[in-house]
Order: sequence, then C-alpha cells, then structure tokens
Amino acid sequence: MATLLLVRHGRTTANASGVLAGRTPGVELDETGRAQARSTGDRLAPVPLVGVVTSPMLRCEQTTQAILDARSSNPGVWTDAALTECDYGQWQGLTLKDLAKDDLWPIVQRQPSAVTFPGGESMAAMQARAVTAVRQRDAAFEAEHGPGAVWVAVSHGDLIKSVLADALGMHLDLFQRINVGPASVSIVQYTPTRPNVVAVNTDGGDLAWLAKSSTTTAAEAAVGGGAGTGAGSGHSTSTRS
Repeated sequence: MATLLLVRHGRTTANASGVLAGRTPGVELDETGRAQARSTGDRLAPVPLVGVVTSPMLRCEQTTQAILDARSSNPGVWTDAALTECDYGQWQGLTLKDLAKDDLWPIVQRQPSAVTFPGGESMAAMQARAVTAVRQRDAAFEAEHGPGAVWVAVSHGDLIKSVLADALGMHLDLFQRINVGPASVSIVQYTPTRPNVVAVNTDGGDLAWLAKSSTTTAAEAAVGGGAGTGAGSGHSTSTRS
C-alpha cells in the first residue's frame, strides 16, 4: 500500500488576522507560515517522495515550494483543483469574529453535513471531492511506483479534516473534533481492507522511518497494538489547534 502525507499550508496573512480567506486569490504565507513550511520541508527531506500534489491556491503552492527546496532531488509535482479550498461563498473574506454571529455558525460546528455555504459549496460536497481525489491519486501512485510509494497532498484545513474523518470512519458531523494545524503532517494508508490512520496533525518528530518502507504498517490490525514502525521511529500524533 502507498502512504499519503496530508500537509496543510503554513500560516497565512488571513489566518493571522482572523479572516476566512477561502478561495480569495493572492493570500500568501506570512513570516511564521514560511518558517513553518520550511520546517515541514526539513521533516520530509529524508523521505523518498514519488510525487507532490497541491491545491492551486497560492498558499499551498508556496508550501509545496518549501518542501521542494529542502530536497536534493525533486519528485513530480501536480496541481489538482479537487484539493482546493472549500467554496465558502458569501462567507469568504469575512472575519471569523463576525461569522460566529451568523445563524449558520452553530450548524457548521455541530452538523456540518447539513451545511451549504450561501452562494458556495456544501461541506459534504467538499468531502466527497477531496476523498475521491486522494484515493484515486493514491491508487495511481501505488500502481506506478509499487506499495512502498510515499506521496504528499498539500491542501487546506477543512479539506484535510474531512479526508481524515473519512479514513477514521467518522461521520462528517464529527469532523470538527479533528485539529489540523498550519504546516502539519498527517499520515494515511489505504490498505486492501480499510484506511489506516498512522498520524494526525504532527508538527514535529522524525519522519525518516518512512524512507524504509511504507509497508511497515500491516494491512491487518495487530491484536494488542503491534510493535509500531520500529524502535526510535519518532512518529507521533498531536492535537494542537
């Protein structure tokens, strides 16, 4: 099975000012976000990536470039519109402080599967396109490069959360329980029997263990939890906000 690394873009000027950027063009990483992206690039540098697929939004392209800049040789790079930000419609460009007063806000928090943003996209449609895109790419990379293939998808917070919710077997209404911080790395393997979530929302730790083989995690779950990816692998999960 291939291994998918879900990378959220680094912090942006909109994130820092509390604005819902959505698909607004030209939103860039701020100084903190550039440093976060470089750090993620350094973490991924030892991993033999077969490809990087990015959302077309500038902030994701900048994060992708930071990942490439840290490497001695570059994998193939693709842009996929299916990984782009949710279309927040009329919410786009507004402050989170103001949006929290909207009647739709509590539904976004408690029942996102019922939400269609005014003039925009439903959260269910966002999840459907994202999950379809990463599963198709994953299968294609594995078919071309074999079961040890490791690849990166650079995307957005809500979109990555929705992919993780699907992989965890969670209803979309529970996806707000998942945190995906700027420039974080989450790891999913689509095994022959079910998705396997290896890590969620990591912003530190050695990822060099991925260079050995993505098949270190068995397709079947080990009773008792198994031995992990090996002593000193250093991979972990975190729940930062």
